[in-house]
Amino acid sequence: MRHPAQRSRLTTELRSLWQLAWPILVGQLAYVGMAVVDVAMAGHASAQDLAGVSLGVSIWNILSITMMGVTMAVNPMVAHEVGSGDLSRVPHLVRQALWKALAVGLLAAAAANLAAQLFQHMTLEPYVRDLATDFVWITSLSMPLFACYRVLYGYSTSINQTRPLMVIALLSLGLNIMVNSLLVFGTLGFPRLGGLGCAWATLATVAFNLLALLWWMQRASPYRATWPLDRFEAPHWPQIRSLFKLGLPIGITYFAETSAFGLIALLIAEFGSTQMAAHQIALNFTSLVFMVPLSLGLALLTRVGQSLGAGEPVLARYQAWVGVALGLAFAVASATLMAVFSQSIARAYTGDTAVIALTAQLLLLAAIFQLSDATQVVASCAIRGYKVTRAPMVIHLTAFWVFSLPLGYVLGLAPAWAPWAPAQAMAAQGFWIALVLGLTIAALGLTALLRQVARSRLVSH
Repeated sequence: MRHPAQRSRLTTELRSLWQLAWPILVGQLAYVGMAVVDVAMAGHASAQDLAGVSLGVSIWNILSITMMGVTMAVNPMVAHEVGSGDLSRVPHLVRQALWKALAVGLLAAAAANLAAQLFQHMTLEPYVRDLATDFVWITSLSMPLFACYRVLYGYSTSINQTRPLMVIALLSLGLNIMVNSLLVFGTLGFPRLGGLGCAWATLATVAFNLLALLWWMQRASPYRATWPLDRFEAPHWPQIRSLFKLGLPIGITYFAETSAFGLIALLIAEFGSTQMAAHQIALNFTSLVFMVPLSLGLALLTRVGQSLGAGEPVLARYQAWVGVALGLAFAVASATLMAVFSQSIARAYTGDTAVIALTAQLLLLAAIFQLSDATQVVASCAIRGYKVTRAPMVIHLTAFWVFSLPLGYVLGLAPAWAPWAPAQAMAAQGFWIALVLGLTIAALGLTALLRQVARSRLVSH
């Protein structure tokens, strides 16, 4: 039986973690809710609109989440300064992180339009190809804005200011729904753009996020001691290099996982709109569920970073494992609900019976990997709180690119050269079976790494 003092300590830590995490969660759910709105509205426009938006969204997801990772270096660096009680370096850190973000965003925009050229070499209906290409071009305009927003997001989180992020995200969701309604279906006399309206809605909401957060920060008292935009500062290359050194492995880590999901949409395109639509719906919903452990992880990164900055590695280790346990508890609940309500979830997105049936099968596979997915994201965020980013990168690359994607390719496409390939290509289901393996390998590797990193910090303290 747990001692009353231990129960009190656990309760206190859970409460503190949740107070920091829940506004992040609401904000993240609103952010993913925008993608849900895009996919749902495109799906109700037509199956071709959904297919085109799915392809465009796959590139947007890969690059935007990679940018999130690269810019996340600001989170542990600011958290450590806050934990140490030295706030004087925070404005400089954030200003240089914004310079880095601008460069990253411009590179991502160029990469997006380059990647869109792949659509010209795929077996696609002309309408789907043109829609996907135009979707990528429009959303690429928002990438520098998005990268700068994520720096300010990380700065705000690391000084324990998460509620502004929640409020702005909810307002953005409302804006996204309104713009989608006006442009996808042509209501109130606006042009009916179909799936292309989703791209313009994305651009509008990203711009709103950045401007609204800047407006809030400039007026709210909690930011005054560390406000970074009170003066102009030229790029300081040593600081930018240190930000890249910490952030680039996180970006590669995010790319390894996200591209594994996004590339599936490209590889199964030859199987037709039904397979593509079912994959996108299942991915969209699992991304929504994933926001809970991700939000816990982001809050945990701040908690661990601040404790380490304050010179308390024992507390940091305790916080890390409490966070992992909380993520696992949620995963059990989400896996159960996903398995029971798979058909109902699919019907919420589309009325196409073939898409519903296939989506429900993919959601059952998603239910299986909930435990692994929650464990790996919370553990990796805790490790980043220790400013360790390269080893998690290696684990993710190994899990997804060495094991998951090759297995998915064999099961999904059944190439003739593979002696152990199935007799018939399993399409989306084959790739999702492989994702179960990849996430499990990542979860095992990252929990072992967290144990090692936490222990080594105790020894060196």
